[in-house]
Amino acid sequence: MAILRWVPELNTGIEEIDVQHRRIVDYINRLYTLRDTPDREALGEVIAEMVDYTISHFAFEEGVMENAGYMFAGPHKRVHELFTRKVAEMQSRFDAGENVTQELHGMLSRWLFNHIRNEDHGYVDAVNAYQRMLVSQRNAEVAQMKEELLQELKAERSQRKSWWARLFG
Repeated sequence: MAILRWVPELNTGIEEIDVQHRRIVDYINRLYTLRDTPDREALGEVIAEMVDYTISHFAFEEGVMENAGYMFAGPHKRVHELFTRKVAEMQSRFDAGENVTQELHGMLSRWLFNHIRNEDHGYVDAVNAYQRMLVSQRNAEVAQMKEELLQELKAERSQRKSWWARLFG
């Protein structure tokens, strides 16, 4: 395995998800560049950061899917859980002194791109539809607020005219 290159076909079109996926790729590439280092502390830090960040990414992604009502959110979450267990096991092996760097890099490289292409692209339509609905609701709320404000301004103007008429009338 070598340095991973992000290709446009991996984009989901959901900006925050794509940014997070690219960051995970950056961690995997850092792992690759440190694969032969004698500095286990630096390697351990990269592994720990990558695991922590990936777990937070999964939580974010699962929240997005659930909010959007994606019908396969449960199975998708289970895929994340299985992956997290496997990576935690490799991290434990590393902590015990085993050199798992190349194995971990290979597994992460294959898993991430396959997961994005297969599972993650599955929820895109549901999330996009949900986001369009939110924008539509927000636009309706803004239009209603504008209308209410205009009504208040008209009422205030009418009161001022009435006040000036009584005062100088």
